[in-house]
This record gives sequence, structure tokens and C-alpha cells, in this order.
Amino acid sequence: MVSRKQVTDKINSYLRQGLNTQNRKRLKAQNPTLLSSNCIGGFVLHDLNQKFNSPFINLYLTAKDFIQYLKHIEYYQHQSLQFITTEKRYPVAKLNDLTIHFMHYHSEQEAKQKWEIRTKRMNLENLFVVMTDRDGCTYQDLIEFDNLPFNHKIVFTHQHYPELKSAFYIAGFEQNGMVGDLFEYTGLSGKRYYDHFDFVDWFNR
Repeated sequence: MVSRKQVTDKINSYLRQGLNTQNRKRLKAQNPTLLSSNCIGGFVLHDLNQKFNSPFINLYLTAKDFIQYLKHIEYYQHQSLQFITTEKRYPVAKLNDLTIHFMHYHSEQEAKQKWEIRTKRMNLENLFVVMTDRDGCTYQDLIEFDNLPFNHKIVFTHQHYPELKSAFYIAGFEQNGMVGDLFEYTGLSGKRYYDHFDFVDWFNR
């Protein structure tokens, strides 16, 4: 028996195709390097039919580790992954002092290959950064992120932080203590939670 969620997901998937087509036509800036602390970056780039010019695809790391990477990008670009043994069903690696969870990869070999290829594609002159207030993110992490010297950075939060220039509030998660899975559909419109933010306009600017 087909569930109600399966039906709504199928309708949303169909509507999504039309939204993606419209956004691809709106996009003027091409080939951004989008660094994302979790899967959102991959979803957005796929929506817009953009090449993965970033190793941060189909993986996640804690807010603290992501911020540490951002503070020393050029250093970490030249570090090698060292895979470790964990209870996870997916590959987990250390990048010097950072821990990276490759939760959508089938093997260490696949994760390593994709990481190295996409790291080489990075263009720091066309850099965009996105984070969320989940994966252990604290208010101090939000402040540190807000103070990073990037022109194009955004952090999605479950509540308003008017004092933080980079914070973007996503409604619907106020009681959760953090934003939920922002790639989930909202209603029956083909839109996902992260569509509250206009990524196309952000890239074009």
C-alpha cells in the first residue's frame, strides 16, 4: 500500500523539476565553490546543475571542525585523509585534527577519491560558505562563524539572531533547539526548507 508521504513526495518531486528549471535560468554566476558543513551544499549544486567544486558533498562534520577548516583552508587543502575505525556504517576519516563523516559513501576508496578530486577544483576567489546550527553547534560557534572574513557566508538557524549578520532564520524548528533536515519538502509546493533562502540571488551577487 502506498503511503500518503510517498504520494506527496512524488508530487513534490515533480513540482521540484519545474522550480529547478526556473532557478537554473535565473543563475548567471557559474561554477561557485560552495563549502557546506552538511548535505545542503550538494543538494543546492545539484538543483542548479553545477559542478561539485568542493569536497564538502554528501558528508558532514561538526560546527567546530567546520569552522576550524574555514580558518585554515589552504592548510587543510594540503592534508591527507586518514580513515579510522568506528561503529558507523559509513567511512569516517581524520583530516589532521578534524573528523569527517562520509555518510553517503560506500567505501573509503570512493570517499578518498571524491575528496581529492573536488579539493583540487576549489576556487577560493569564487567562494561561498553555508552552515547550520546543528551537529553540536553552540552560540559561541555562531559568533565565530559570523566573524570569519568571508564575503559570502550564511548560517541557517532555528531562531532569530539579529545581532549576527550571517544568521538566516528558518521557521518551523523553534522547539527543536536546532534546524532540522532542511532538504525536506515543506507542504505541497516542490519547495524544501532551504528554499526560504534565495541561493540563486546569493550566487549572482
